[in-house]
Amino acid sequence: MKFKFIGLLFLIGLLAGGCQELDQVPQSTADNNAVFNSEKGLDLYTTSFYDVLPTGNDIIRSDEMSDFGARSSVPDFLRDGAFGPRQSTGWDWKPLRNINYFIENNNRQTVSADARKHYTALARFFRAIFYFEKVKRFGDVPWINKAATVDDPSLFNGRDPRTMVMDSVLADLNYAVENIRTTTDNSRSLITKSVAYGYKSRICLFEGTFRKYQTTYNLQSTVDKWLNESISASEKVIKEGGFSLNETGGNEKSYRQVFINNTPVTNEVMLSYVCDPALSVYNDANWWWTSSTYGARLSFTRTFVNTYLNADGTPFTNKAGHETMTFAQEVKGRDKRLQQSIRMGSYKRINGGKEEAAPPVFSYTYTGYQPIKWTLDDTYYDGGTRNINSISTMRYAEILLNYAEAKAELNKLTDTDWALTVGAIRKRAGITGGLSAVPAIVDPYLQTNYFPGISDPAILEIRRERGTELCLEGFRFYDIVRWKRGPLMEQKWNGFYVPALNQPMDLNEDGVMDVAFVKGTPASPVAGVTYINVAETISAGANPQRLSNDTFGEITWLNTVPRKWEEKHYLYPIPETDRLFNPKLGQNPGW
Repeated sequence: MKFKFIGLLFLIGLLAGGCQELDQVPQSTADNNAVFNSEKGLDLYTTSFYDVLPTGNDIIRSDEMSDFGARSSVPDFLRDGAFGPRQSTGWDWKPLRNINYFIENNNRQTVSADARKHYTALARFFRAIFYFEKVKRFGDVPWINKAATVDDPSLFNGRDPRTMVMDSVLADLNYAVENIRTTTDNSRSLITKSVAYGYKSRICLFEGTFRKYQTTYNLQSTVDKWLNESISASEKVIKEGGFSLNETGGNEKSYRQVFINNTPVTNEVMLSYVCDPALSVYNDANWWWTSSTYGARLSFTRTFVNTYLNADGTPFTNKAGHETMTFAQEVKGRDKRLQQSIRMGSYKRINGGKEEAAPPVFSYTYTGYQPIKWTLDDTYYDGGTRNINSISTMRYAEILLNYAEAKAELNKLTDTDWALTVGAIRKRAGITGGLSAVPAIVDPYLQTNYFPGISDPAILEIRRERGTELCLEGFRFYDIVRWKRGPLMEQKWNGFYVPALNQPMDLNEDGVMDVAFVKGTPASPVAGVTYINVAETISAGANPQRLSNDTFGEITWLNTVPRKWEEKHYLYPIPETDRLFNPKLGQNPGW
């Protein structure tokens, strides 16, 4: 959120102090009347809770570790022996004490009962979000619902069961949605009743599907409860929230417009990290997604790009000869979100005030599928933290997908539900077929490459849709966790098809050659062409791009560095320093 006030930080620091982790001494002061005796004080205090939410930069990086992206290096988390309790992070409890301190002290009769309920509801909402993130990462965690004092023995308690913690999260969410005031926030930077229902939809879907597919927890009997809670929360947003999918600009522009607009597209965006040059609040999306040195240089894999449907709603991989289509051929006639997510076709950028063709740039991309979803089209923004586009934290499209998935998992999805949710999202993307009825045919490519244990066509298609609609918004890794599809993280990092060596390719068909793949040094280099050396190297540790069939085939990247997924990776380890300080915390299995 953009609300950062020096006076607020001073006041909250004075009142709540707090511990950075459970191994540090909490503090508080005796006099808190300045805050709790007025509604204005309560309002000021609760703005400090927004630090629990991700920043814009957090969001644009959040799919850095996912199955659909090749990046500059293999994450340590997936390298055998490179990650463990000593490298683990995230055991930070300072925001929780701040929230609990507020809840305990929000009891002054000088403030109306309605106002006290509203602000306590906000606090409990943020406590639910805080704990949901902890449970996703670590599983069992200590449930603490008070501002602990220095001599409180609960600081050294062990972890509470996931079931107890998540039941408490649900109780907090229920209190929040019932008691947060029904107000409108056109800035899309504040928590409203609709946003609280949206988070309940998200969290309950996660927990319900986690319990369904992570069968070692033996919680299958509780799945229906959580999925039904997700459905009811989604219905509240759909029927009462007043949101809709953005369609301004038509299916050629309306999707990407949501991600590059300076102010939130309020009909679809429910919550946003709002950038504001007047307050010096920016993000660095362009720098992250265009720099050859600053970011992770994440690019989509071909396996993932293959899941984007044809414009008529049929699977692209049903096309004969799709395996050997070049980049310029394969991106034609597809779901319009593809051209709004990667550099392709007629995509252009502004350089020094002049519009120029902008094909994929191989100083950045390893696969040829270079993302543009969050980047502004003016190269001015490419260097440094300059971006002024607001970064959505929650969108109406996600709620529609949550609703569809929860219903499909309960075998309750109707044709009407499909048309309202996935059908509407695909229609916005320019897809013309399969919009009105629940699909009845399994796509063998999607099933074989992604979800071999799923035979329900509706569930498969909803999962496809979460990939194409929500990519690069931070959902993918924990979708994989809740579906128990960790082995997807071992998928090869592949790129577009290259027919032959020494053959320049025009990637955007503007008559200008862009890239060629060679072994060694090109004999007669063409001006303006980027040459990629795919020869085997004798340099120790070097990992150049290669072609899958040596002199032709798909680009491959870093497939010489093993990525290993084990059962233990569904949870992060408890950080070693915290476990040593409090041995009662124990450790997650396998770590």
